[in-house]
Amino acid sequence: MTFTPHCRHSKATRTLAFLLAWGVCAPLLAQAPQERVFRFTYEVLAVDLPRDAAIDMYIPLPLEGDGQRILDESLQASLPGSRGEEPVYGNRYYRISRPAGSDEPLTATLSWTIARSVVGAQPAQPLTPAEQALYLAPNALVPVGHEVLNPILQEIQRERADTSTAATARAIYDWVVDNVEYKKVGTGWGNGDTFWACSERYGNCTDFHALFISLARTEQIPARFEIGFPVPDDRSAGSIGGYHCWVRMYLPQRGWVPIDASEAAKHPQRRELLYGTQPADRIHFTTGRDLVISAGSREQPLNYFVYPYIEIDGQPWTGRVPTRFSFEDVADIAIAAPRQHPQLAAD
Repeated sequence: MTFTPHCRHSKATRTLAFLLAWGVCAPLLAQAPQERVFRFTYEVLAVDLPRDAAIDMYIPLPLEGDGQRILDESLQASLPGSRGEEPVYGNRYYRISRPAGSDEPLTATLSWTIARSVVGAQPAQPLTPAEQALYLAPNALVPVGHEVLNPILQEIQRERADTSTAATARAIYDWVVDNVEYKKVGTGWGNGDTFWACSERYGNCTDFHALFISLARTEQIPARFEIGFPVPDDRSAGSIGGYHCWVRMYLPQRGWVPIDASEAAKHPQRRELLYGTQPADRIHFTTGRDLVISAGSREQPLNYFVYPYIEIDGQPWTGRVPTRFSFEDVADIAIAAPRQHPQLAAD
């Protein structure tokens, strides 16, 4: 693994950028919806799978909490399904099973009415020892305390305002935003791989946030990976191309603090906003990496869980399930409406 030094903006440059950016961000934050309601639809399309094998499909379900409420839910599938929950992070899923010998296509249309609010730092009780261990531990592609991080950490330690946890966390964010480029070129990006981000210095949101988490955890700052989908707040409806992810880190003085380094790199005018504030422009599905939701995934954990996961006769299937995602703002529903009973139907 080679390490290539990159230039870093000076403190004076970043201070000027902060003042200029905040002049833009403050009006944006004031204009952005502080709470919104939308309908999100997750469609699983038919895929060719062996007829002579038992098929299990696991589809992630959105979480509640931290600025997200599910007002109602509709789960419709070509075969009956059941709910389950991953034990470590509490991620939820909908499991559809097809017995061997059946040629029934596996399709599903899942939709939710979601109330999302702008989220800032979330005051919290001190972490339990178990939580501390979970959010400081390495993942398969997210090393902690590895030598590949040392040159970056040396830069961060030189540039941070002081040695406090808060100053270190901010310096990590600034370093990642300044030194990693958001682009999708060739292969290798998109796996949430810290080693890739260190050597190539580009990738998508998973690569940005794998590196952020590695650096934070190495500095003893608990950090958790969250993934879902973007829900644009500059239009009222439309299709969504794919997932988006972000991070929350735990600072003793502030609790769980949201950051979004990849969006900050893409949109410099939002850099200050996205350190400590999470706009209502997303839907959260699952938390964590290396997830175990079945016997098959116990041998080969899920890197992350946002698209359907399939097992064939209990073995992970590596193909891609065709999917389609869309949203529509809902203007005529009270945000405080109670959650409706879910519809569980087989077409």
